[in-house]
Amino acid sequence: MAGGRAETRKWSLTPDRRHGAGPAPLPAVFWSLAGNQPPRRRRTWSATMLLHRAVIPRLRQACRLQSVPSRLCIRACSTNDSLQPQCPSLAFSGDNSSTRGWRVMGTLLGLGAVLAYHDHRCRAAEKSPHIYTREEVRSHSSPETRIWVTLGCEVFDVTEFVDLHPGGPSKLMLAAGGPLEPFWALYAVHDQPHVREILAQYKVGELSPEDTAPSTVKTSDPYADDPVRHPALKVNSQRPFNAEPPPELLTENYITPNPIFFTRNHLPVPNLDPETYRLHVVGPPGGQSLCLSLDDLYQFPKHEITVTLQCAGNRRSEMTRIKEVKGLEWNTGAISTARWAGARLCDVLAKAGHQLCGTEAHVCFEGLDSDPTGTAYGASIPLARAMDPEAEVLLAYEMNGQPLPRDHGFPVRVVVPGVVGARHVKWLGKVSVEPEESYSHWQRRDYKGFSPSVDWDIVDFDSAPSIQELPVQSAITEPKDGETVQSGEVTIKGYAWSGGGRAVVRVDVSLDGGLTWQVAELDGEEQRPRKAWAWRLWQLQAPVPAGKKELNIVCKAVDDSYNVQPDTVAPIWNLRGVLSNAWHRVHVRVTP
Repeated sequence: MAGGRAETRKWSLTPDRRHGAGPAPLPAVFWSLAGNQPPRRRRTWSATMLLHRAVIPRLRQACRLQSVPSRLCIRACSTNDSLQPQCPSLAFSGDNSSTRGWRVMGTLLGLGAVLAYHDHRCRAAEKSPHIYTREEVRSHSSPETRIWVTLGCEVFDVTEFVDLHPGGPSKLMLAAGGPLEPFWALYAVHDQPHVREILAQYKVGELSPEDTAPSTVKTSDPYADDPVRHPALKVNSQRPFNAEPPPELLTENYITPNPIFFTRNHLPVPNLDPETYRLHVVGPPGGQSLCLSLDDLYQFPKHEITVTLQCAGNRRSEMTRIKEVKGLEWNTGAISTARWAGARLCDVLAKAGHQLCGTEAHVCFEGLDSDPTGTAYGASIPLARAMDPEAEVLLAYEMNGQPLPRDHGFPVRVVVPGVVGARHVKWLGKVSVEPEESYSHWQRRDYKGFSPSVDWDIVDFDSAPSIQELPVQSAITEPKDGETVQSGEVTIKGYAWSGGGRAVVRVDVSLDGGLTWQVAELDGEEQRPRKAWAWRLWQLQAPVPAGKKELNIVCKAVDDSYNVQPDTVAPIWNLRGVLSNAWHRVHVRVTP
């Protein structure tokens, strides 16, 4: 009562100060559901307390749920998600106020029951998530079967998110049916709270804790101790392990991340102890041989260079389309770039007493990987290159600022800038200077080029020199062959590289199979004359000709000696499928 008049109050928009601090009122959406406006006259305590005891706790619980499909719950929680019990002021006025008030109360109580039931169902689901095996997850790897991924022990159906992925659908599809962790390790930007919140919306269950895949490899298997590899790698052979990164990841970075650097192994990967490792450097006649530990190598001046490695068989699959060849079916990914660090080979050879001589000589390398007969991998380079400080040949012990991974030669490997990958011997155990090149099979009976007319019946390996420097090379990494692109403008990406330290000066790109050309933009480190050891990444943004339903995209590179790639594969075909560097071609469709 105030001044003899009955007190009339509107629905409180602030806590009732007479009863202490309290929550904001119920959102108006609840009144609109009942088809009424908020009542205006005070009602009894019992109705108010009934409202709080039956509805408010359930609203609070529902609003705490991380994901509520109901639009009603979302609207309620967005208005205020921190409701606390209080005694709000309820007032009613006008005729039939009692009936109307109880109708509202009934509506709210019914709503409370619905929310309580929803709360019960959600909590039940939280207590008993669906359990899946890794095999079940692997079976969901395409739009037809749904696209599932895992993170930790949780399983997510990301089918609807694939086209929304900021990095493009192809990047997310690399993880389809498997774990996200290896890819998040490559791109740490993913491991953030807001990304995890997005992912949480797609959770469908959890991995079975008993789902441990039994080993299918016998302990006597020489490959049983091979290291774990990144799942993005496209495997060309398991034993020995040979794999390349997918093209869409290959040129994402100028420096290739260690886990997706292409892997070329010829034998099982040795597991060497860095504490007991020794490198044997044979001295000249009358000189002193060296037996170097890792600590001994660290005492030499540390030298760092960025070098691209390319397998002689890169793009071999294109030669196979002309005529069958022997060798792994490499696509465009048998090439990668890293920042290497170690001791210069010329410094180590000089320490052993070696020097240039007037006669031809070769530095022979022998690895610590071997086959069951004890035969080790070996190769050699000319002594003149090895002793030249400007050639920057390394005994490398670091790759991209880290110790060499096992697949890439831990603890020490040879890095020969500008030279075919076959000469970069891994797991280096011995270095010697010989009057002739290495007698290794891989030096004398492999990695040589021949005329297209030579077949296996008449081939004479002694008649051809071993491959050292590679010819100029380029390839398209985006878009992929067979992909569909949008009309308007297309972005084309790729890499270009030339052997012997020759710099790439231009990359030409055609959208019509070579009838007309445009010059691409070159990216990457500045290259020094005669010491361009690393690739150039390139890209071109070009308008799609009006009315075109398909594009025949072609690229070709030119180096600073004006060497250029041949236009077709047939004239350079050879029985081993090496030195494949014809114009690279990609055919894509265009959507209106």
